[in-house]
Amino acid sequence: MNPLETIDHLAAVQYWTGRLLRDGFCVIPDLRPPCALQKLERDLSPIFEATPFCEGGFYGERTKRFGGLLRRSRHMAPLVEDPLIVGIAHEILSPACDRIQLNVAQAIEIHPGALTQLPHRDHDMWQGAKGAHEYLLNVMWPITPFTADNGATQLYPASHGAAGMARQDYDEPIAATCLPGSAILFLGSTLHGAGGNNTGEVRRAIVTGYSLGWLKPYENPWLAYPPPVARTFSPALAALVGYAQHRPNLGNYEGQCPSILLRDEIPAHIAAIDALRPDQMDLVDHYLSRQVPGNDRPWLQDNGAGTGG
Repeated sequence: MNPLETIDHLAAVQYWTGRLLRDGFCVIPDLRPPCALQKLERDLSPIFEATPFCEGGFYGERTKRFGGLLRRSRHMAPLVEDPLIVGIAHEILSPACDRIQLNVAQAIEIHPGALTQLPHRDHDMWQGAKGAHEYLLNVMWPITPFTADNGATQLYPASHGAAGMARQDYDEPIAATCLPGSAILFLGSTLHGAGGNNTGEVRRAIVTGYSLGWLKPYENPWLAYPPPVARTFSPALAALVGYAQHRPNLGNYEGQCPSILLRDEIPAHIAAIDALRPDQMDLVDHYLSRQVPGNDRPWLQDNGAGTGG
């Protein structure tokens, strides 16, 4: 980016982040070219056709869903790595984590006759205390136009955050009507649900989600994208889908960053290496220095050599 593009990007991130924190959701129009969604749909259409309907009232028995989209179409990565979306996700989530992660990349097809989905908050998949911070940011990418009649996502105004969750009643939901290329963003604490499909056509969409890096993600990334698949990703995308540690030492492989599994050659024996926050590194260094006269510790490296005994 040149300096002007950087300023514009940061301004856009701040603007849409502000809208999200104020309203709990927003619709960013024309974020991607519609042809990009058309190319993605061409790759996914045979899978939509082959996928059976969901079972259960929550997923919807007139709805089809499948994941692993980054291995199913090369046109999926630009959606997941969209700079504005990733920038907003960082702004929303970074206060409560060391790094963010991809929580889900799922295709959804709502068929005629589908009923309105139970209003819910996606952060309820985790049983931690709610209200102090957000757990995730979701992005709905319409593949077909979203209308009030064909199942457009229904979003409840002012239902997010501690204040929204404390409310006893809510205003009527707003149908997120928009065209392919637009992005519908909503917080994990925002009450929402898919609308019913009262038309004769299917409603198709992609949902991508970004969550706190220390949470167990909705979609198991290492099964969806094992090392032979993740080796084809950019380093940033591989990190998003789980091939990166979350300090301190979470998600490691043999005590190292799991990105080691993406190398051409993997050592048979691997040394565990500390992955600590700077404050933790300082604490360890200070504690150990008190035990060695003259602070002469040639066997210690700056980042330590283990995770505990």
